[in-house]
Amino acid sequence: MHAEANRSGNLLMRLGVLLLFTPVVLWLMGLIILPHVELAYLSLRVRLAPRVYEPSLAQYRMFFEEPLYLQTFLRTALISIVSTALTLLVCFPVAWTIAKIARHRVRSLLFLLCLIPFWVSETVRALGWTILLRESGVLPALLVSLGITDKPVELLYHDATIVLGLVYTSMLFMVVPLISALESLDDSLLEAAYDLGGNSWNILRRIVIPHAAPGIVAGCIVVFMLTLGNYLTPTLLGGKSSQWFTEQIYSQFITRFNWEQGSAFGFLLLGLSTLIVYLGLRVSGQKFTDVMART
Repeated sequence: MHAEANRSGNLLMRLGVLLLFTPVVLWLMGLIILPHVELAYLSLRVRLAPRVYEPSLAQYRMFFEEPLYLQTFLRTALISIVSTALTLLVCFPVAWTIAKIARHRVRSLLFLLCLIPFWVSETVRALGWTILLRESGVLPALLVSLGITDKPVELLYHDATIVLGLVYTSMLFMVVPLISALESLDDSLLEAAYDLGGNSWNILRRIVIPHAAPGIVAGCIVVFMLTLGNYLTPTLLGGKSSQWFTEQIYSQFITRFNWEQGSAFGFLLLGLSTLIVYLGLRVSGQKFTDVMART
């Protein structure tokens, strides 16, 4: 009787675990795996006539043969890497302040200040930057009133503006894993390092950064993937000449109705993000499972 009860209990436990994971499996299959399989199929064919296709790598050859596509691809990767690095530089002091300096209500207030901008949609946030930076906007008018410029200048539609918008959009996704990593750092280690004659730079380099490495890598991975795949912010702040690769993908799917070419571009972007993440993990010496535990 006891053995049968144990078997029944184990069966119910396995059934419960299966039911818990069923929504996750359905979500992965229906919204990620199956769409990617379909896109892979589309990217590996060429249209000969209406409803007439044949297997081909022509879509990928087009990417390498057309300089504009390759240039836009590399430009998007470079700006995404720069934006990720700047986001880390901006957010690390913020995360350190929240995790190690602020106490109680002040800590909660500071984290809330980081969270408030994300209560509104990305569209509203991007449009807010356009109101501030356009030629007739607030900031150019302020520069004229302060005598810094003779007339209002157009601050939109520059690479620096795109980077500014991407950093602002991604800050929360860098701050959260950094706070999680820094909170687990024992203050007694820092005190012992100072007692042994260490300066702030050496303590940062030898203790803080190695301890926070999983959080740093996790934040950089999330921010890089978000900036690389971002469409709205580069389009609104960079204008039609932003030359952002996701805009090329959108154009192929929606404007030209060339789903085969758009699918190939999408897989190239996926391959780039996977490669950068892999290189980042190799350079930092982190394991993917440890990094994901910080996200």
